[in-house]
Amino acid sequence: MPAFPALTHVALTVRDLGVSAPWHQKLIGTEPLIEEDTDAGFRHVVWALPNDTLLGIHQHTTAAPDERFSEFRVGLDHVAFLCGSRTELQEWETRLDELGVEHGGIVDAPYGSGLSFRDPDGSALEFFAPPAEA
Repeated sequence: MPAFPALTHVALTVRDLGVSAPWHQKLIGTEPLIEEDTDAGFRHVVWALPNDTLLGIHQHTTAAPDERFSEFRVGLDHVAFLCGSRTELQEWETRLDELGVEHGGIVDAPYGSGLSFRDPDGSALEFFAPPAEA
């Protein structure tokens, strides 16, 4: 059996790229790699993240339902971004505060520490740090 491949990209559907693209760009801190209309019926903006991973946001030509994201529907629960340490996680907590992004504060668990927040459409996002080695 072949080894399971690494995750290459995540694409989130957004209601309005005019709102979501600047929000994500401020969060990520870099210019997008791609910003284009596709032949598949959506416009997307894509950022390159570390380890050759891409994060994209899509606005489809078919209007999104008038509802916010819910992790309680079948499908995506949340997207987590890896931090190297709890200290780095604390830096992201400060950065979210600077950006005016509401968050749940750092929550520690035996398997690591997380900092949860939501994008303008309510998609659940998280910065996550594995536990420190004893």
